Amino acid sequence: MNEEETTPPPKPERRDAAENRQRILNAALQLFERHGVEQVSMNQIAAEAQIGPGTLYRRYRNKSELCLDLMKDNLVILFEDIYAYLEDNRSDAPGSRLRGILALFMKFREKKSQLLRGVEDSSQANRPSSRTKGPLYHELHEILVQLFDEMLAVSGQSGPNSVFRADMLLNGVSSESYLFQLEVRGYTTEQILEHLCDTFITGH
Repeated sequence: MNEEETTPPPKPERRDAAENRQRILNAALQLFERHGVEQVSMNQIAAEAQIGPGTLYRRYRNKSELCLDLMKDNLVILFEDIYAYLEDNRSDAPGSRLRGILALFMKFREKKSQLLRGVEDSSQANRPSSRTKGPLYHELHEILVQLFDEMLAVSGQSGPNSVFRADMLLNGVSSESYLFQLEVRGYTTEQILEHLCDTFITGH
């Protein structure tokens, strides 16, 4: 008996598993839109999708993983827009490009605030350290560090550490901070953007 006969081909995802995934995502999205991410439990999602809780937990360990799956395509589009903007405006000053990226991200946050909050929470879900960050944070952080380094090079002066600066800016646009400024301080999204630019962009 040769190797081809003894090694089975890889199995594609079963049709019922694929259908369950889509039912889960559709049910979760409907519940999130009606009640908000924080108010919806995994058991509610299972009931809405008409599947057992065990089936749900076999695919998603927690609600945050489910949010991340819902957001994958949107995050791809967001970063495509960001990189296209950077390419189209590569001759602009780094501060101007940073402002453009912040504007794109704030617009995205305004449209996807509920799911984005769930995605951000996924970086801490079931992990011992709250210092762990997810892929959204890391990709944005890398872009911001590069722009802050460019700003320092253009100014010819020493300034705040770019890594630390990028961390502080991302904390400023996190869901918790954004909603606090929006709901408690009473700022509009446009005003929050202006304050961030005043704080983080040299010579703004």
